[in-house]
Amino acid sequence: MTDKLALSGIRVLDFTQVLAGPFATQQLAQLGADVIKIEQPKVGDITRGLMSPGTDGFAPSFLTCNLGKRSLSLDLKQTKAREIVFKLLQTCDVVVENFKPGTIARLGFGYDDLRAQKPDIVYASISGYGQNGPKSGLPAFDGAIQAASGMMSVSGHPESGPVRTGYFSVDMSTALNAAFAITAALFRRHLTGEGQRLDIAMMDTAMVMQAAQMSNYLVAGTLPELMGNRSPTKQPTANVFATRDGYIQVVALRETQVEALMKLVGHGELYTTHNTPVDRVKATAEFNAVLEPIFAGQTTEHWLAELAAAGVPAAPIRDLAGAAADEQNNHRLSFAEIPHPTQPATTQVVSVGFTADPAPPVVQRNPPGLGEHNEEILAELGYSTREIEDLAAADVL
Repeated sequence: MTDKLALSGIRVLDFTQVLAGPFATQQLAQLGADVIKIEQPKVGDITRGLMSPGTDGFAPSFLTCNLGKRSLSLDLKQTKAREIVFKLLQTCDVVVENFKPGTIARLGFGYDDLRAQKPDIVYASISGYGQNGPKSGLPAFDGAIQAASGMMSVSGHPESGPVRTGYFSVDMSTALNAAFAITAALFRRHLTGEGQRLDIAMMDTAMVMQAAQMSNYLVAGTLPELMGNRSPTKQPTANVFATRDGYIQVVALRETQVEALMKLVGHGELYTTHNTPVDRVKATAEFNAVLEPIFAGQTTEHWLAELAAAGVPAAPIRDLAGAAADEQNNHRLSFAEIPHPTQPATTQVVSVGFTADPAPPVVQRNPPGLGEHNEEILAELGYSTREIEDLAAADVL
């Protein structure tokens, strides 16, 4: 048995920036891949300054999407940069890009260009709507895809109207979708010796994330309504309830759970009278009239203990500070502690969403500074110190 990581020996040429692409390639880095991040000189990935008041180039969103990578800054419009990319390509297994469709091909690094140089390359393109089709040329961002995909139409209260999620749900799910597709393509190459072109679209990912609701529409013609915090099942015993000091999510869906909940609050007769899901949906107002004031009378902690003892699933509605402090995180790999790149302290960032035994995902190095590994990477390609200095003087680097 060995602790060798799953993607040890794999090298990734990473042209991505912002969230979806970088978080996808970070997943590969933490499985052992050598990810070389190509960035524009002097500017770099725009996420270096995103959602951050600082100017050190290490915004929190950049840190959490670029763990374990090496940075090579290149002006891709220069001939010398093109030469470097093609030399680097010969050492790589995967190329990932998330330019607007057509852009990277105009730079001379499209799939056909690189496949001609390395036929077995796995080439992944991440975009809003895909590489072809009537909307492929449209710019896309997380909120726009949430709107266009129907996600916002199923989120919100009747009073508020549609709302978007408070986090980048499409970007981050697209990242995981892309990492899965790339890893699958590498396994296929292992079996066949062939490379593969991957076309990963944010809109496609949004459809997959809504598979249950979308399939309900496609099969039965059912359009979901805005239900606030109620379960999509519409069961009145699966909802968010205000407590004396906060909010609690209760998810009593199985018959045994519903019966236990109603007995706990002293209204077992309601379950007896409405002992099928259909009956309970019709009696939602009656259930709310009982449950809402009862939950409001005690604290969240009180109800968590009572519901756990009764076998009813429940969880507190917490802010990010409360979620980050959850002791369960001490037993998982979702958070990684790293030295802060510009401060004499350590910090935590979100890392991966699973564990493995043996050889769990691991942070191999800190997120890189812009162009931090220029000399190191070019030296590996055979460039001399003088040649690297000349490239820097010509603003290729």
